Formats: sequence, structure tokens, C-alpha cells
Amino acid sequence: MSAFARALYRVRGPLYYCAALVLIVGVLLGLVLDGGAADRVRSALMGVAAVVALGCAALAVLGPRLLTTRSPRTVHSPVQGRWLAINSPASAVPSHGVRAYGQAYAVDLISDPLENPRPIFGGPRAMPPASDYPALGQPVLAMIDGVVVRASHWRRDHRARANNAGVAYMMAEGMLREVGGPGFIVGNHVTIRGDDGIYALVAHLQQGSVTVSPGERVTAGQQIGRCGNSGNTSEPHVHAQLMDRASLWTAQGVPLAFAGIRTTPESAPLDGVPENGQHLLARHLSTAERGA
Repeated sequence: MSAFARALYRVRGPLYYCAALVLIVGVLLGLVLDGGAADRVRSALMGVAAVVALGCAALAVLGPRLLTTRSPRTVHSPVQGRWLAINSPASAVPSHGVRAYGQAYAVDLISDPLENPRPIFGGPRAMPPASDYPALGQPVLAMIDGVVVRASHWRRDHRARANNAGVAYMMAEGMLREVGGPGFIVGNHVTIRGDDGIYALVAHLQQGSVTVSPGERVTAGQQIGRCGNSGNTSEPHVHAQLMDRASLWTAQGVPLAFAGIRTTPESAPLDGVPENGQHLLARHLSTAERGA
């Protein structure tokens, strides 16, 4: 029974979207149908869809209890330099508040160099250009050795959302992005399949910056794109996650640890993830260092 429940939990997203679509279409058809056989079919389908939607909601709450615990997979940092961690799995799981799209253990990294501080949230401009932020255009690196299975780079980089009004707009916009599916949430992205079957995804890449194609083999630390502001974002940053499948619709998140990072200049190198508000200080690791 638990295996069946886990299978249902994995496909809860697509089931919920299908149920929501049936309910929306049913409501619209109800405006023109007037009690005939077609209207009775509509009502029956809406009843089934409502039950499915409620079941998916229950699975979203109860399903995580059925998941097996994995040990963190140590990977190369997707960025170099000084980056601020937010929405970190070191502070809370699921790190982004939900487990959808395989992001239970995802982390967001924001470039925060000492010599070029990022703009402070809460300024007078609700939507400043993404070019105001030092993260835009910074190199993004492959986290693992493997084969590229997805590479998207056509979505535009939008303006930042830099105060409460901008965030309110982003939340409304995010609901519309959800209708389009996970591709409109993660924006431009690259997904790599590791030799051990784990998939590594970096998201919100800059439009036109992706340098790899599906089927191409890459090595950890290789540049695969640049940081952008595509998808559901408030400012340019890198979203990094590991998952057990390529499809964002059905993937489960996998814990990760970045190899050889520091959280302060004085701290010893460690394999881990910074907590919310901590900095990740990373440099490129050689092949010998990664294999040590």
C-alpha cells in the first residue's frame, strides 16, 4: 500500500492540474448548459475532479511521511565568489515551502560581492532593471559530471521586484506562471543526469547564455550558462537543486552538499549548504580536489 501511495504522491502535481482544469472548464460550461444530459455529465465530472483535487491536497500534506531519507550528495558549487544563501535546506525542509517540482532541498544563491553590494530591498523603485544586480551575467557551473538532458534559454530576463509593491506583483504573476507549468517557474535552466542517476538542475539563467545542449557530456565545474532573472524570481539569482528524475512534474528532491565551501573567510572548508543569511564562499575545485 505504501508503494502505491508513494506513486500517487509523485504524480500529485499532474493530477491536481488536470482536476483544476476540469473544474474550471466545468464552471464555464455551466454558464451555457441548462440541465440536459450534457449538464449532468459535466456535474459528474466536476464531482470526480473535486475529489481528486482534495485527494492531491491531502497527499501534499501527508505524503512526505512516506518518503525515504537520503544522505546528501556532495556536488560542485554552481557559483564562484561570495554569494548569499536564502531559502536554504540547512534552515528548513522543504526549503521553498513546498516539495513540488523536486525543490524540497533546493537553495537560492544571490551574488553579494563586497566590492559591489547588491541593491537593498525596499527602495522607491518597485521594478528596477536586472542589470542593477551584481548576479546578472555571473558564470553558472555544472554541479556534477553527467549528460545534459534539458537546456532552455529562450525566456526573457524580467525586471527585479525590489519592494513590497513589486513582490505583490510577483505573487500575482506567479499564479499565472503556475498555469503554464514548471518551465515558467524555473525559467531558463539546465538539467544534467549524473552517472549515478541523480539529476542536477540550475535555474533562472540569463536569456541566451546557456552553452550546452541535450546529449552533451559535461564535467563538474564546467560553465554551462550565466545567472539571469528568468522565471519566477524577485532578483537575479541561481536556484540549485538535485532530484531523482528529470521531469519537474514528478521528481522528488535529493539533499545536496557543496564541496569545499566556506561560510566566512576565516572558516575551514566544509561540504555543506549555508543557512539562510549565511554566505557561500566558493572557488573552482580541481579534478584532484573533487576526487580527494
